[in-house]
Amino acid sequence: MSKIIAVANQKGGVGKTTTCVNLCAALHALGKRVLMIDSDPQGNASSGFGVSKNTRPNVYDILINGKAAEDCIVKTEYGDLIPTGKELAASTVELISIENREFVLSKALKSLYLDYDYIFIDCPPSLELLTINALVAADSVLIPMQCEYYALEGIADLLTSIRLCSKRLNKRLEIEGILLTMYDGRMNLTTQVENELRKHLGNKVYQTVIPRSIRLSEAPSHGMPGIVYDRTNRGSKAYLSFAEEFIQN
Repeated sequence: MSKIIAVANQKGGVGKTTTCVNLCAALHALGKRVLMIDSDPQGNASSGFGVSKNTRPNVYDILINGKAAEDCIVKTEYGDLIPTGKELAASTVELISIENREFVLSKALKSLYLDYDYIFIDCPPSLELLTINALVAADSVLIPMQCEYYALEGIADLLTSIRLCSKRLNKRLEIEGILLTMYDGRMNLTTQVENELRKHLGNKVYQTVIPRSIRLSEAPSHGMPGIVYDRTNRGSKAYLSFAEEFIQN
């Protein structure tokens, strides 16, 4: 049966999509059956797998048009993908009128439970209905975050939201782990934030950290994950190590 992981952080620019794309690709390379669902209207996860943001059917058709999830899957050499499109931006408004709107994605994914080892949902950088649908569908939440003060403030709000969702909508939801991204050990602030996180959250903070990497940033423009674009750079090596740690946890 699949383990469903929402990759979420309401703060943008923290490496959320980069983490989702590269972790999925790394797990796929390790022989795991992986599906990535691009639930962010920006569509960066889709383009990171080399799939057009205009591909239909996509996650919008699952949420709004009742399309079967298995009919929206695109096979790629990096793993399977349910893409997104610009129409997803309107789905938050459209979902409001749907009965049990928080549970639409969860119900749609039930048909895929036996087909994958891991299903990852790339969430938008906000706590709205798309993210709530992901949290209700998920078994756990993976949180990428930068080592900076505002990110430390934001994670407290996110953890509160996850606890509320767990209490009211999805009792099985738990924290998968926190991944430190864009890491620069030469900066005092980086080590201070890391120490605070490890002090208060302990083993929920992964040992692997992801350094800043220009090559990881370049990869999406070539339609491929960073670990494929340049497997030898520091960022790619870190994501490959993270995939090993993720499997062991």
